[in-house]
Amino acid sequence: MIKAIFFDIDGTLVNNQSKALESTKKAINYARKNGILCGVATGRSPIRIKEIIDELELDMYVVYNGQLVFTADRTIVDQPFDRTTLKKIVRFADKNHRQIIFGGRYQLAGSTTMLLGQSLLIKRIVSFLPKKFPVRLMKKGLQLFSPHRQKKRYETLEILNEPIYQCILLSQESEQAKLEKYFPECSFQRSNAYTVDIIPKGGSKLSGIKTFAKEKGIEMSEIMAFGDHYNDIDMLKGVGIGVAMGNAQDEVKAAADFVTKTNEKNGIYEGLKHFGLIY
Repeated sequence: MIKAIFFDIDGTLVNNQSKALESTKKAINYARKNGILCGVATGRSPIRIKEIIDELELDMYVVYNGQLVFTADRTIVDQPFDRTTLKKIVRFADKNHRQIIFGGRYQLAGSTTMLLGQSLLIKRIVSFLPKKFPVRLMKKGLQLFSPHRQKKRYETLEILNEPIYQCILLSQESEQAKLEKYFPECSFQRSNAYTVDIIPKGGSKLSGIKTFAKEKGIEMSEIMAFGDHYNDIDMLKGVGIGVAMGNAQDEVKAAADFVTKTNEKNGIYEGLKHFGLIY
């Protein structure tokens, strides 16, 4: 019996215009009315999370790839970087003039260009561009463009005095092996080809879900999860039922127990219906 469901956000819980389908809202409302806990498991920050999930009412939040887990009235996981590792990441970004964002509980700070790209408005604008529009080249150009090249651009950020749960680095996939070698004390999660989420070693959506499950007395076999990207693979494999969206990469689909329709074609509704959780 499924007692909790976790949804990735981008490409899963919302469509390509960052909106929740009416069928998704209906499905989640029905599941919650029937006593099933529903929440997100995402690499996104908790900042303006209600706006990001299109004002959906949910029960739990696994954010920053499992480094921060909370409900409306309780924090269950609070695992920021240790100060030594954080300083190493800051030095790397400053020395190499890299664009990076630092994620705290109540704010994001860092690269102005990247913060703009993270905004919901920009994501929605990009979703309406013609399919042949060179989005890849545009994003690659942003990676090369760094207007602030002072030596200690990030070192003086006030946010670094707070707990930092995740750093988002503008980085191509081809660079990941080098980053893993340079930062053995970190884990790396990707939800797109242009940026990588850097978190403390061992962190993941799955680890956050496991801690939540233990807190609530729920078995992992009683949990369902939906996802579409590489950072969802462990989650889909580790829960009782893993569902890949129809728009997911082939590797993600191979890791899932079931492949539903896409995030544009009622994928969540159809997935829950397939397993008899809604009618």
